[in-house]
Amino acid sequence: MTEELTHIDPKLFEILETVSDPEIPVLSIMEMGVVRSAKIIDDIVEIQITPTYSGCPAMDVIEEDIIKAFKDKGYNAKVELILSPAWTTDWITPKGRKALEEYGIASPLSESADKEALLGNKKVVKCPQCGSFNTKLVSQFGSTACKAFFQCEDCLEPFDYFKCLK
Repeated sequence: MTEELTHIDPKLFEILETVSDPEIPVLSIMEMGVVRSAKIIDDIVEIQITPTYSGCPAMDVIEEDIIKAFKDKGYNAKVELILSPAWTTDWITPKGRKALEEYGIASPLSESADKEALLGNKKVVKCPQCGSFNTKLVSQFGSTACKAFFQCEDCLEPFDYFKCLK
Protein backbone atom coordinates (compact mmCIF):
# COMPACT_ATOMS: atom_id res chain seq x y z
CA MET A 1 0.00 0.00 0.00
CA THR A 2 1.42 3.37 -1.02
CA GLU A 3 1.28 6.27 1.43
CA GLU A 4 -0.44 9.19 -0.25
CA LEU A 5 1.63 12.30 -0.77
CA THR A 6 0.06 15.43 0.67
CA HIS A 7 -0.98 17.87 -2.06
CA ILE A 8 1.87 20.22 -2.93
CA ASP A 9 1.34 23.62 -4.52
CA PRO A 10 2.67 23.46 -8.13
CA LYS A 11 5.19 26.29 -7.57
CA LEU A 12 6.65 24.46 -4.53
CA PHE A 13 6.63 21.17 -6.45
CA GLU A 14 8.58 22.81 -9.27
CA ILE A 15 11.29 23.97 -6.85
CA LEU A 16 11.47 20.56 -5.15
CA GLU A 17 11.89 18.90 -8.56
CA THR A 18 15.21 20.78 -8.92
CA VAL A 19 16.69 19.12 -5.81
CA SER A 20 18.58 15.95 -6.71
CA ASP A 21 19.16 12.90 -4.58
CA PRO A 22 22.88 13.26 -3.74
CA GLU A 23 23.51 9.51 -4.06
CA ILE A 24 21.62 9.18 -7.36
CA PRO A 25 21.88 12.61 -9.01
CA VAL A 26 19.65 11.70 -11.98
CA LEU A 27 16.68 11.49 -9.57
CA SER A 28 14.94 14.41 -7.94
CA ILE A 29 13.82 14.02 -4.36
CA MET A 30 10.26 14.12 -5.71
CA GLU A 31 10.95 11.15 -8.02
CA MET A 32 12.63 9.37 -5.13
CA GLY A 33 9.48 9.87 -3.05
CA VAL A 34 11.16 11.31 0.05
CA VAL A 35 9.08 14.51 0.14
CA ARG A 36 5.88 13.96 2.12
CA SER A 37 4.51 17.50 2.20
CA ALA A 38 5.37 21.10 1.42
CA LYS A 39 3.25 24.09 2.38
CA ILE A 40 3.63 27.77 3.12
CA ILE A 41 2.81 28.73 6.71
CA ASP A 42 3.42 32.30 7.91
CA ASP A 43 5.70 33.06 4.92
CA ILE A 44 7.88 30.01 5.60
CA VAL A 45 7.88 26.95 3.36
CA GLU A 46 7.63 23.89 5.60
CA ILE A 47 8.76 20.66 3.99
CA GLN A 48 8.51 17.18 5.48
CA ILE A 49 10.88 14.51 4.20
CA THR A 50 11.25 10.82 5.02
CA PRO A 51 14.66 9.10 4.75
CA THR A 52 14.99 6.08 2.49
CA TYR A 53 16.25 4.27 5.57
CA SER A 54 16.88 5.53 9.08
CA GLY A 55 20.40 6.84 9.41
CA CYS A 56 20.68 7.67 5.71
CA PRO A 57 23.65 10.06 5.48
CA ALA A 58 22.19 11.81 2.44
CA MET A 59 19.35 13.38 4.44
CA ASP A 60 21.51 16.20 5.82
CA VAL A 61 22.64 17.10 2.31
CA ILE A 62 19.06 16.90 1.03
CA GLU A 63 17.89 19.24 3.81
CA GLU A 64 20.62 21.77 2.96
CA ASP A 65 19.85 21.51 -0.77
CA ILE A 66 16.12 22.07 -0.16
CA ILE A 67 16.75 25.15 1.97
CA LYS A 68 19.15 26.53 -0.68
CA ALA A 69 16.73 25.84 -3.56
CA PHE A 70 13.97 27.76 -1.80
CA LYS A 71 16.31 30.56 -0.72
CA ASP A 72 17.41 30.97 -4.36
CA LYS A 73 13.73 31.52 -5.24
CA GLY A 74 13.20 34.03 -2.42
CA TYR A 75 11.63 31.75 0.18
CA ASN A 76 12.60 30.89 3.72
CA ALA A 77 12.29 27.16 4.24
CA LYS A 78 12.25 24.76 7.15
CA VAL A 79 12.71 21.01 6.75
CA GLU A 80 11.33 18.42 9.13
CA LEU A 81 12.48 14.80 9.07
CA ILE A 82 9.64 12.35 9.67
CA LEU A 83 10.20 8.64 10.23
CA SER A 84 6.63 7.37 10.21
CA PRO A 85 5.36 6.01 7.99
CA ALA A 86 8.66 4.55 6.89
CA TRP A 87 9.76 5.17 3.32
CA THR A 88 9.16 2.36 0.85
CA THR A 89 10.48 1.77 -2.65
CA ASP A 90 6.82 1.90 -3.73
CA TRP A 91 7.17 5.69 -3.38
CA ILE A 92 9.71 5.90 -6.23
CA THR A 93 7.74 7.33 -9.14
CA PRO A 94 7.52 5.60 -12.53
CA LYS A 95 9.65 8.46 -13.94
CA GLY A 96 12.17 7.79 -11.15
CA ARG A 97 12.27 4.05 -11.89
CA LYS A 98 12.93 4.79 -15.55
CA ALA A 99 15.70 7.25 -14.62
CA LEU A 100 17.30 4.59 -12.37
CA GLU A 101 17.40 2.09 -15.23
CA GLU A 102 18.79 4.65 -17.69
CA TYR A 103 21.47 5.56 -15.13
CA GLY A 104 22.50 1.89 -14.88
CA ILE A 105 20.78 0.88 -11.62
CA ALA A 106 18.18 -1.89 -11.71
CA SER A 107 14.99 -0.60 -10.10
CA PRO A 108 13.39 -2.40 -7.13
CA LEU A 109 11.32 -5.50 -7.67
CA SER A 110 8.33 -6.65 -5.65
CA GLU A 111 8.98 -7.81 -2.11
CA SER A 112 8.80 -11.53 -2.94
CA ALA A 113 10.90 -11.23 -6.12
CA ASP A 114 13.45 -9.14 -4.21
CA LYS A 115 13.85 -11.89 -1.61
CA GLU A 116 14.35 -14.54 -4.32
CA ALA A 117 16.94 -12.35 -6.07
CA LEU A 118 18.90 -11.52 -2.91
CA LEU A 119 18.99 -15.16 -1.85
CA GLY A 120 20.20 -16.13 -5.33
CA ASN A 121 17.18 -18.37 -5.90
CA LYS A 122 15.88 -16.81 -9.14
CA LYS A 123 17.19 -14.70 -11.98
CA VAL A 124 14.65 -11.88 -11.84
CA VAL A 125 16.87 -8.77 -11.80
CA LYS A 126 17.13 -7.28 -15.29
CA CYS A 127 20.47 -5.92 -16.45
CA PRO A 128 20.04 -2.17 -17.04
CA GLN A 129 22.73 -2.31 -19.75
CA CYS A 130 21.47 -5.04 -22.08
CA GLY A 131 18.07 -6.05 -20.65
CA SER A 132 19.03 -9.66 -19.93
CA PHE A 133 17.65 -11.52 -16.92
CA ASN A 134 20.73 -13.76 -16.97
CA THR A 135 22.20 -11.96 -13.97
CA LYS A 136 23.81 -13.09 -10.75
CA LEU A 137 24.08 -11.66 -7.27
CA VAL A 138 27.68 -10.74 -6.47
CA SER A 139 27.05 -9.15 -3.08
CA GLN A 140 23.99 -8.20 -1.05
CA PHE A 141 25.81 -4.92 -0.43
CA GLY A 142 26.35 -2.45 -3.24
CA SER A 143 27.63 1.10 -3.49
CA THR A 144 25.21 2.18 -0.73
CA ALA A 145 23.30 0.29 1.96
CA CYS A 146 20.09 0.39 -0.10
CA LYS A 147 21.64 -1.39 -3.09
CA ALA A 148 22.95 -4.87 -3.89
CA PHE A 149 25.69 -5.64 -6.43
CA PHE A 150 24.90 -7.79 -9.48
CA GLN A 151 26.62 -8.81 -12.68
CA CYS A 152 25.10 -9.66 -16.03
CA GLU A 153 26.27 -13.03 -17.33
CA ASP A 154 25.54 -12.01 -20.93
CA CYS A 155 27.18 -8.59 -21.32
CA LEU A 156 29.39 -9.15 -18.21
CA GLU A 157 28.67 -5.64 -16.90
CA PRO A 158 28.42 -5.14 -13.13
CA PHE A 159 25.53 -3.03 -11.82
CA ASP A 160 23.72 -1.97 -8.69
CA TYR A 161 20.21 -3.19 -7.91
CA PHE A 162 18.07 -0.93 -5.71
CA LYS A 163 16.74 -3.26 -2.99
CA CYS A 164 13.00 -3.37 -2.33
CA LEU A 165 12.25 -1.73 1.00
CA LYS A 166 8.83 -2.04 2.62
